[in-house]
Amino acid sequence: MKKIKDLFTNNIVTVMFIILCAAAIAVADQTPAFLFEQIVQRLFRNGILVLSLIIPVLAGLGLNFGIVLGAMSAQTAMIMVTYWKVEGVAGLVLALIISTPIAILLGVLIGRLFNKTKGQEMITGMILGFFANGVYQFIFMVLVGGIIPLNNPDMTISGGIGLLNTMKLSEKTAGAFDKLLRISLDKAFLYGFILLLIVFAWKLFGELRQRTLTAQRNLPLPDGLQQQNGFGRVKGLGAAVVVYGILLVLVRGNAKINMAMAFVDVPVFTAVLVILAALFTRFLINTKLGQDFRSVGQNMKVAVASGINVDKTRVIAIVISTVLASFGQIISIQNIGNFATYTAHEQVATFAIAALLVGGASIKKANVSHAFLGIILFHTLFTVAPMAGANLFNDTQIGEYFRVFVSYGVIALALLLHTAKAAKQRRLLLQQEQQS
Repeated sequence: MKKIKDLFTNNIVTVMFIILCAAAIAVADQTPAFLFEQIVQRLFRNGILVLSLIIPVLAGLGLNFGIVLGAMSAQTAMIMVTYWKVEGVAGLVLALIISTPIAILLGVLIGRLFNKTKGQEMITGMILGFFANGVYQFIFMVLVGGIIPLNNPDMTISGGIGLLNTMKLSEKTAGAFDKLLRISLDKAFLYGFILLLIVFAWKLFGELRQRTLTAQRNLPLPDGLQQQNGFGRVKGLGAAVVVYGILLVLVRGNAKINMAMAFVDVPVFTAVLVILAALFTRFLINTKLGQDFRSVGQNMKVAVASGINVDKTRVIAIVISTVLASFGQIISIQNIGNFATYTAHEQVATFAIAALLVGGASIKKANVSHAFLGIILFHTLFTVAPMAGANLFNDTQIGEYFRVFVSYGVIALALLLHTAKAAKQRRLLLQQEQQS
């Protein structure tokens, strides 16, 4: 019972959202095909943006509101590509290339500022986002068309100074990555299980081979294998295979759900980009640099004593986060096909952070599974809330208000829980010192 209570307490935000999602889906009464389509679209549209938050959390920088600047660099690149009329996949690739140095420069500046405000990174990132927004708007609302030449009446307002409020991508550029290859969701679900099974078998074979070689040579097992048995390092992956297999059987056995999934397409290339970002994050966590991130995040004094350059490590974490955020914003823009020139970046950090927290992450802990679970739950509620509000109160606007309330409410609740947990730990530590 204690374990169940601790599991519920540690994941109270996720549990609350699962309950809210189930209730909203029941009230909204939407078709499974519509729900699956929205979840798939939003999962790959926002995947990289949410993943960009993981490394700063690991490095002790908290929830990085500074990814807003990464979104600004992406939009700057998209504006340049649109002006040069580079279309299609080539235009998006060029935008990725252009946004990278901008994001790196901004990431370095953000990291250096955070090093000056240790312990206050989140509020610093939020205020920095407001400041950068003013600079961004001044450039594209005042300088462009005046000091910065831009001879394209389709992009500027009638006076020729300042960009239009909405920047539309060309027909070839909008959804260019999404259109490269698409397969139905039911097939993607099956192929995903097969791929997971292959990875599990490969990992298990590698571990068994390692154990056999060490036993034959009478060598001690590597540190990662010393205290493990059964599946060893892949037991979590094995559990995932079992759960995935059960879900696959349930889906295949339900004709209504199976038919709904057959009508929903998955953008394979975009999905691959998101998966690569997730694998990159997992790989980075397991490297020496990832170990430095964890050391800095756990205790900066101990990290300094271990010979780690704390300030440099924190800057690297923010640079990686900012670059990933810029990539994620480009993926999001091409999926939608347009963006609000002056406001599209404003809520990027809020929604991404809320999604990560919904998945079970905290200010001190986050991983890839938190990101994907959070996106699914958060955007499921975003999808069904307006219709649920219409059915309950005969007003879809209620659902829109609920979205905003939930976004900020989740962040506030996470901060409250973190403060309460830290205060409890301090009390316990004080009691132990008094007893000793």
